[in-house]
Amino acid sequence: MSAQPIAPALFDFLRALKANNERPWFEENKARYRAEVQDPMLDFIQAFAEPLAEISPHFRADPRRNGGSLFRIYRDTRFSKDKTPYKTNVGAHFRHEAGKDAHAPGFYLHLEPGTCFAGCGVWHPDGATLARIRDAIVERPQEWTRITTSGDFCGTFRLAGEALKRPPRGYDPDHPLIEDLKRKDFVAITDFPEDEATRPDFLDRFAGIARAGADLTAFLCKAVGVPF
Repeated sequence: MSAQPIAPALFDFLRALKANNERPWFEENKARYRAEVQDPMLDFIQAFAEPLAEISPHFRADPRRNGGSLFRIYRDTRFSKDKTPYKTNVGAHFRHEAGKDAHAPGFYLHLEPGTCFAGCGVWHPDGATLARIRDAIVERPQEWTRITTSGDFCGTFRLAGEALKRPPRGYDPDHPLIEDLKRKDFVAITDFPEDEATRPDFLDRFAGIARAGADLTAFLCKAVGVPF
């Protein structure tokens, strides 16, 4: 299935929302949000289901309006000093069938005026999951190195996320992969200009990014004990 191209109107709405991040404005423009942002993203998610299944049958492109792959536009402000009620980006997370939240292996798309990126991996895993990934790197260092230094991977991604300043407890501080063992997130990111997201072939472009990250995602799935 092919998706209709994401229109520049999506970014126009997000810019307007950033300038008017208040509930009355959003309520007045909710129909515009659905037409210019939510519906095009749900169409894209549905269209991505077929190429995603070809990469792995264990990940889901869920086009439901609530509870699916598309993140809510509403911010959780309970523990934040920033009380603006709405996100000024849209994100889609293509979760593993065994993952109930964004901390399991998955593929991700982030669209925001001036800041667009796609990626894969595990973001902010809990302690037990983090230990499994680190142990997998120690147990299979050649596989990890082959994946993260391959031409296809390096030509597409940069490894990103938070990292410890000191070696994690229980791991050899002189390990040749200690910089990777310090990582608290195992995510690979590729940035692209917003006009790329509005091109007719963006679905194919995003599918190519996901394919380039498949080996890393498979490594992480094996590390945490879920099928790829």
